[in-house]
Amino acid sequence: MAAAVLLAACASAPSVPAPAPPPKAPLDPSYDWHVLLLAPLGSVLKDVHLPLHEVLLFRDEAAQSQRAADDAECYAVDGALPRFVDHALDEYLLCFRHDRLSRIEAAVRLPSSQAAMNFADACALWQQNAAAAAGPAGDAPAAAPTNGESCEGSDADIGFSAGLEMEADSAEARLSIKLEAAHR
Repeated sequence: MAAAVLLAACASAPSVPAPAPPPKAPLDPSYDWHVLLLAPLGSVLKDVHLPLHEVLLFRDEAAQSQRAADDAECYAVDGALPRFVDHALDEYLLCFRHDRLSRIEAAVRLPSSQAAMNFADACALWQQNAAAAAGPAGDAPAAAPTNGESCEGSDADIGFSAGLEMEADSAEARLSIKLEAAHR
């Protein structure tokens, strides 16, 4: 009888739920690609009040034949650049077509041990922002799913495409991103 009472008490005792995992800390503001917009897309070159120097870009024939000729003139910023994904930028270019800012390209090197997680976190933030920009009805295609090595979508008429490349024989990975006026 005592065993039955003990068994009944165990069965009716409230179960203690497993503790919830601690909430993930909010991402540093540098994870948002909007920090890269030092000048709005469409800005006229003479109105961009940043110290710039022209950069000559060389493309191999295979890359050039895969896409239309790019007649944009690209400039690097002489001076302080924003942090991106909580790291200093390695590359940052403002590219102008017909004297209007048409594209921004940036790249940052991340430690290989953190690169995949940092990229996934950043991509999730970008896609969340893109979905919010599309509105509740989803009236605009906002973001394409990521495959872990690329992330793309559009937010507020700006298309973004980013990629993560693990560098062979290196403890680093390269996260690159391109921002362009979205085509609808």
